[in-house]
Amino acid sequence: MANLNFLDDELAQLKEQGLFNTIRTIGTAQDAWIEVDGKKVLNMCANNYLGFANHPDLKQAAQDAIEQYGVGPAAVRSIAGTMSLHNELEQKLADFKRVEAAISFQSGFNSNVAAVPTLMGAEDVIFSDELNHASIIDACRLTKAKTVRFSHCDASSLDEKLREFATARRKMVITDGVFSMDGDIAPLPELVEVAARHDAMVMVDDAHGEGVMGEAGRGIVDHFGLHGKVDIEIGTMSKAFGVVGGYVSGKKKIVDYLRQRARPFLFSSAATPADVAACTKAVDILTASGGYVAKLWENSKYFQSKLTALGFDLGVTVTPITPVMVGDPAKAKTFSKALFDNGIFGMAISFPTVPRGKDRIRVMNSATHSTEDLNFAASVFEKVGREVGVI
Repeated sequence: MANLNFLDDELAQLKEQGLFNTIRTIGTAQDAWIEVDGKKVLNMCANNYLGFANHPDLKQAAQDAIEQYGVGPAAVRSIAGTMSLHNELEQKLADFKRVEAAISFQSGFNSNVAAVPTLMGAEDVIFSDELNHASIIDACRLTKAKTVRFSHCDASSLDEKLREFATARRKMVITDGVFSMDGDIAPLPELVEVAARHDAMVMVDDAHGEGVMGEAGRGIVDHFGLHGKVDIEIGTMSKAFGVVGGYVSGKKKIVDYLRQRARPFLFSSAATPADVAACTKAVDILTASGGYVAKLWENSKYFQSKLTALGFDLGVTVTPITPVMVGDPAKAKTFSKALFDNGIFGMAISFPTVPRGKDRIRVMNSATHSTEDLNFAASVFEKVGREVGVI
C-alpha cells in the first residue's frame, strides 16, 4: 500500500492554520429551526431561500412520483433514462425562464461541466470573472481552451481581455449571476454589451439568483430584462428550489447540441423521479406566485438593517446573502461556535472558499424565518459580536 503519511502533515497544517473544517450533522428536515448535532438551533446557514426543502407540496409530489415511477431511472438519459417527468420539468423550466429550451442535469456543478467543455475547444478562449464559482473553474479546466480571468464585475477589464484575443476561433464570457460569498451581482448589461461587440457568447451561472432575483425568482437575466441576449443560463435546483439538480437553459440549438454531446447527460444516470417531480412542483409554485420571493426579500432587508445598525460589516451584498465580515480564520470559528452555543447555526467561511483575510460568517436568509426569529438572531449576533470583538 502507498505511504499516506503526507496526509498527516496536510491535516495537521490545516488545523494549525485554523482552516480544518468541522462538519456538523443535521438531524431534521431543513427549516427555520433544525436539529444540528442533537441541538435545536435557528438555521441561518442553508441555501433554503424559499423554504421549499420541507414544503408539503414538494414532498407530496416526490411521494406520488415514487409510487408511479419507482425510486430511480436505472439508466442514462440518452439510452433508457429519460422519463416523461424529465421532459415535463425541462419544458416548464424553459417556460418559466422565458427561453427557447432547457436541459436538466444531476446538479448545478454537472450543468457547468456539461456546458463549457462541450462548447469550447483547443482553439477557443474563455473569459471568466476572477471570483467565479469552483464549478465554473473546474468546467474550464476540463476544456483544452485557454481561460483568461477578468477583474471582478469589471466590464472594462473584460473588454481589454477580449481585445487581446480577438482572433480566437470562439469566445465565451462566463460569470456568476449572484456571487455566493459576497452577495453582489454581475453587471450583466455591461458584460453583454461588451461581449456582443466582440462576437462572444455569454454564459451566466445563476445558482444564487434562481428563485431570488427577477419576477417570481426567474433570475438575473429577467432582473435586467436581457431575455434573448444571454446565450446560456445555468441554474441549480438545490438552493431556492429546495431539492437537487441543475439545468442549462437558453438557445434551442445549444440545448439540442448538449443532448448529443454533453458527458454528464450521456454517461451519468438520470435524476430520480422523486427529485424531478419535486423540482417541477417548485417551478409550478413560483410560476403561480411571487409571494415566497417577496417574503425572502422582506426578511433579508429587515435582518440586514438590524445588523448594519449594530455596526457589523456586511461587505458589498445587495442580495439575501449576508456576509458578516470577521477577517481572521480563528476568530471566525470562535464566532461560529459561540453562535451555535447560543442557538444559532451559522458556519464560518474561510480560505480557500474566500480569500485569506476575508473570513466571515455567511448568513443565509429564508422566507421561513419569522420576525421573532430574526429579532432573536440579531440579539445573539450582537452578544457574540461584542464578545469576540467584531463590533
